[in-house]
Order: sequence, then structure tokens, then C-alpha cells
Amino acid sequence: MEKQGFAIREFTIEGRNAVIEAYRSGKPIDKVFILDGCKDGPIMTIKREAAKHDTMIKYVSKERLDQMSDTGKHQGVIAYAAAYEYAQVEDILENARKKGEPPFIFLLDNIEDPHNLGAIIRTANLAGAHGVIIPKNRAVGLTATVARTSAGALNYTPVAKVTNLSKTIEELKKEGLWFVCADMGGTTMYDLNLTGPIGLVIGNEGEGVSRLVRENCDMIASIPMKGDIDSLNASVAAGVLAYEILRQRWNG
Repeated sequence: MEKQGFAIREFTIEGRNAVIEAYRSGKPIDKVFILDGCKDGPIMTIKREAAKHDTMIKYVSKERLDQMSDTGKHQGVIAYAAAYEYAQVEDILENARKKGEPPFIFLLDNIEDPHNLGAIIRTANLAGAHGVIIPKNRAVGLTATVARTSAGALNYTPVAKVTNLSKTIEELKKEGLWFVCADMGGTTMYDLNLTGPIGLVIGNEGEGVSRLVRENCDMIASIPMKGDIDSLNASVAAGVLAYEILRQRWNG
């Protein structure tokens, strides 16, 4: 798969046969837009393939599909394919084992802006994280914009996509990881022990970390701020906390 210099439209697939063939060839599909009310044979095949691969389906109007279409020949279906292959959570843990380091993983709770996701993946790589985990629904996937913004980090930092972030946290706790999430109401990050196997949870740009995910975290970290506004951009918050974790790991 080509990893650099691609355009966004290379990962938009239009037309019934094209989408079916993309699934059958094993291409990772992030999202499928289907004409609302359409139930003919090829569309039902696409819906079965989407269910089999746990792809999010959105039912939209013909006007919406026409607006999205580059070719004007969408035939009632447009799919967004991932620019990069997704890893498994186990691949991320194996990455840490190979390096002989306690796991350091970013978990992103419904990041919707591709520029934020790309910037966070870049930060994860530079801060020495072993991988990034994102949810399958209500979040941006590995689009071409994400790949470009990551500035090459996607070549080195595995990204896994999971159905349920809270369940994944519970499973990773069995591997010995502790979890810290960014939230304004938490303990100042300088007063927390962020060494050892750790998962850093960053929330949605507008709503922050969801309640269920926050309740599954072991620590809540707040970033000291002295300005006149009350929050940081999600990717900036990820960078500040990641480098406090890196500082403690180095000093620990």
C-alpha cells in the first residue's frame, strides 16, 4: 500500500461493485454511506460485508451522496477506505515487549478532527509511545489527512481500532497497565506517579473524556493553566501529558 504522497480522493470508493470488491480484496473500510431506503441485492451485499467487518454505516439522502461524490456515479453508495492498515492491540503490546519497555499507549476517546488525530499520532511517536488505540464509531479513522498530518509517524506507530474503549481498558488492566485521563477536575499532573505501564486517555475535542471511560481510569490528571481560557486543544493536551509521562519515565 502506498504510504506517502496520496490524495484524499484515492481513498473514496464510489459505486456498488467497487465497494464490494474493496471489501473482498481486504481493503480496510472505515465508513460506508448508503442511500436511505435502498434495499436491492448489491446494497444488501454491501451491508453484509460492512457488518462482517464491523464498518460503521450511515444512511443518507441522494442529495448528500451527490455532494460527496467526485464521479457523479455513486449508485447509492460511497465508502471511505483507510489510508493505512490498522494494527491489533496485541501488536502494540508486542512493540513494547520487543523494545524491553513497559507499555505506553495512547487511547483516544472519539477524536473527530483528522488534523488532531494526525498530530496526536506524531506526538505519540516522538514521546516514545508504543501505539495508539481509537474507537470504531463516532471518531475519525486513518484518512489521508491524518496520514499527512502525522508527518510519517504512521510508518512507525501502530494504530488499533476497537469496538469498545472501556472494555479495552479493562482488558489492558489485566496486562498490568494503569490509566490516566486528561480532565480539568483532576489532580495536577506533576503530583501523579505516571511511571510504569501506562495508558494515556485523551477525550473528544468538545466534550472531553466520556463518563464510562473516565470511570475506568485509575487517575485523572489536570494540566496547570494560567491563561484566560479554560482548555487546551486535544492534540496539545496530549502532547503536554505525554511529555510529563516521558519525563517521569526517564527520571524513574
